[in-house]
Amino acid sequence: MKKIGFIGAFDKTDLIIQIAKILTVMGKKVLVIDSTINQKAKYIVPVINPTKTYITEFEEFDVAVGFHDFDEMKYYLSLADGETLDYDIALIDIDNSDVFKNFNMKDADKNYFVTSFDLFSLKKGLEILSGLSEMIHMTKVLFSKTMSREEDDYLNFLSSEYKIDWDEIKIYFPFELGDQTAIIESQRVSKIKFKSLSNEYKESLLYIAEQIIENASINELKRVMRNIEKGA
Repeated sequence: MKKIGFIGAFDKTDLIIQIAKILTVMGKKVLVIDSTINQKAKYIVPVINPTKTYITEFEEFDVAVGFHDFDEMKYYLSLADGETLDYDIALIDIDNSDVFKNFNMKDADKNYFVTSFDLFSLKKGLEILSGLSEMIHMTKVLFSKTMSREEDDYLNFLSSEYKIDWDEIKIYFPFELGDQTAIIESQRVSKIKFKSLSNEYKESLLYIAEQIIENASINELKRVMRNIEKGA
């Protein structure tokens, strides 16, 4: 099972379930794990009887809420010793250092640092990585209106004391009112919709999906996106 981390204090829930939908349509069995303090998935992913910890199906992938490590999930699923979780990919939403350690994210297949450029998101997000004793490779996922070099330089300055090896490639998402409106509409109808998102937003989603799957072409992913939009 591939283990993909989405690290940071910024709200990442909608981003992660959008990526999960794309991966699922690509034929992957996907688990989304919301291990954050606020557990936003509990409120935007429909479930009949939410408990302290649970796993539910949504849009043909599974969403786990309230778990702090894989062992808790195995116990919940009554798996025997030695059995593994039956998923191709786990997408893990993390906003605190203890969970980062519990899921052993330094050994993840891919780690994304997701942030906007307000000081809370930047500093609180980096705080999650304050206990690293060895260098970790991470890719920046940046939500910004201006997408300026000055913003990225400031993040580099703040992170210079941390053991982070930044990927040369940065993934930008635009802060557009239309995208936020589309996301809110998806939440309201409890369905993942892509059609009203901006092209820039969708291209960034597809790029992350391409990185995770690795052997999928961007053209194939674009066809998948069109098919999802047609079926919406």
